[in-house]
Amino acid sequence: MELAAPPRLVYCPNSSPLPKHSVKVSQRPIASTPTSFAEHPSFSLNSGLLLRTSRYPHRLVACAASVADNGSTIAASPSGAGARIGEVKRVTKETNVAVKINLDGSGVAENNTGIPFLDHMLDQLASHGLFDVHVKATGDIHIDDHHTNEDVALAIGTAFLQALGDRRGINRFGDFSAPLDEALVHVALDLSGRPHLGYDLRIPTQRVGAYDTQLVEHFFQSLVNTSGMTLHIRQYVDFG
Repeated sequence: MELAAPPRLVYCPNSSPLPKHSVKVSQRPIASTPTSFAEHPSFSLNSGLLLRTSRYPHRLVACAASVADNGSTIAASPSGAGARIGEVKRVTKETNVAVKINLDGSGVAENNTGIPFLDHMLDQLASHGLFDVHVKATGDIHIDDHHTNEDVALAIGTAFLQALGDRRGINRFGDFSAPLDEALVHVALDLSGRPHLGYDLRIPTQRVGAYDTQLVEHFFQSLVNTSGMTLHIRQYVDFG
């Protein structure tokens, strides 16, 4: 399903105009919602919205009131008709992250975050999502992976926010179950403009390679915060 999306999620005088997008949202629509988010903004426009995560209560994470509010900057994107591209650069004291996502791509992945397992999972995101994902990041991984993991997710969420525009008239909802041998995971999402994560994964090991699996939940929390996505991830467990 394709639709023409006007430039922004909500009006904000400090945001630069984004190109008009035609966004492919889902091949299996569940419900159509013609609500205009411009008429019913989900976020305050007076200041950036901050969330405190339960796992890292000392860290405040910027949310998707606008791209300019979350610590990321928008790079110039192609302005051709139908372009559905989000391009973001995020620089902090700990990290330097550049992300480019093409929703009309073919599954091309070019990812170098300094965290091999994260690179692998971003490659899978592109391969199975059939959109292009380019991420380049440097960070203080000599200390741990936390900051790079978080800032990569924040930048990817911002790139999605940019590419989706104001989401007017889209089929917002989608869900999918994926069985991989003994694992069965179900994902449901709503491109609502309201960030929320429901997370119920029971990863049996503390590390996959050198990657700390406690960072998985934090990655998805950061992603939903800047993309304005409601995301539920559930793992089915066989107790027999």
